[in-house]
Amino acid sequence: MTTRYVMGIDNGSQSTKVAIYDLDGQEVAFGSATLRETLTPKPGVVVHPEEDLWDSVKAGMDDCLSNFNGDKKAIEAIGLCTIRCCRVLLQEDGELASPVQSWMDERLSKPYEHTDDSVQYVTTTSGYLGLRMTGEHRDTAANCEVYWPLDWETLDWSTDEQVMKDNGLSRDMLFDLVKPGEALGTLRAELAEEFGLGKIPVVATANDKAVEALGAGIQNPQSIMISLGTFISAMSSHDHYFEDAKTFFPTLASVPHKFVYESTGIRRGLWTVSWFKRLIGEEITKEAEQEGVSVEDILNLRAADIAPGSDGLITMLDWLASPDTPYRKGVMIGFDQRHTRYHMYRSILEAIAYEMKNNIDAMADEVGLDLREVVVIGGGSKSNVMMQILSDVFGLPVHRRKGSSVACLGAAICATTYLGVYEDFDAATSSLVQNDSTFETDARNHAFYTNVNDSVVKHVRQHTDSILKRMHPIFS
Repeated sequence: MTTRYVMGIDNGSQSTKVAIYDLDGQEVAFGSATLRETLTPKPGVVVHPEEDLWDSVKAGMDDCLSNFNGDKKAIEAIGLCTIRCCRVLLQEDGELASPVQSWMDERLSKPYEHTDDSVQYVTTTSGYLGLRMTGEHRDTAANCEVYWPLDWETLDWSTDEQVMKDNGLSRDMLFDLVKPGEALGTLRAELAEEFGLGKIPVVATANDKAVEALGAGIQNPQSIMISLGTFISAMSSHDHYFEDAKTFFPTLASVPHKFVYESTGIRRGLWTVSWFKRLIGEEITKEAEQEGVSVEDILNLRAADIAPGSDGLITMLDWLASPDTPYRKGVMIGFDQRHTRYHMYRSILEAIAYEMKNNIDAMADEVGLDLREVVVIGGGSKSNVMMQILSDVFGLPVHRRKGSSVACLGAAICATTYLGVYEDFDAATSSLVQNDSTFETDARNHAFYTNVNDSVVKHVRQHTDSILKRMHPIFS
């Protein structure tokens, strides 16, 4: 019998990843394409250049298919996952009226304002890329949350005209909505021919973090997923919406009528690690070349040799402060003669662990979560030292999943559900998600980290904020 396959697309902030799976969840091909740098033509404006998002999807698909040795006609569906919290303005013919607004763009912090008469449609990245792939004006309801007139009970647009006006929109400016696991449309004939595929369904998912949670196998409130990406946050799965949340953000899941609770996150999380690598670039590159390993391997090997606590070097990860605390900047304190670049690197990793532990604890206290395990995904999960630090800080087993991208897998789960391969999302998730490795807690390190966190880390900002507020008007 011919093996059946599905494709999952993960269009992220820095790259588009594409994977092909058999129906047992085995990844059989993977490809990717790097996005261009976002543009900031003036303060507060952050946009993706030209058709970069769509170009990266096509390039990622092409790269993945070039690594695929199976029958392309046996690929039966494509699941599409895209960056959340972006805004796309389209002309009547579907062409971009202006560059795609990134989630980092300040215009996304308020409702849409209609200032350009050439704009006919206002949509998300999933609506935009779905249109490019299928020619249909459809979007997934689970990517239309902040400043979109969505009725969360029906997962369709609100019929209340005032709600529409409050969001700066009218119904004729919006695409039709479908739910996760339903079809956005059929792959356009010219694209099917270009890629050697059949005219197969393109299946809706949700916002990218919710799709990651699905692909990470987060199915109950006792599990928490930490996504180590450009933006670091954590998510748990729930059956009910949580009203008036104080310490987290309840968002739509990649399963219709379910929810994920997202903790407060770290802006420019793993970006800070990339920044540090660029900062020390030339010397560390030479060292890696001499030892025949990657820069990441050198950093992780050296950091693993440094004692927990980085010999007293404490980092606060405010390289991109939130809008309500614009004065905050990244801080490293506690330097002395012992410290090396590898102490700085480990301190950044420990800062990620402390920050996420405190954010997740706040959410757990508010909701009453009894966490039993942590699943870590994203580029940072490849680092064994990062995984062990997280286990030691949390005092819980930390799992790394198999595969190149859990968001690709989450998109594939939606595709298999659409095809009816599995009874429902839970069955598909249980069958397709596979664990790679588990990191167990060192009890002594956990006690040490808990002491440092409670006695030092939680109190740093109350002392640094005052001086940073003095600096802000001078250097902003």
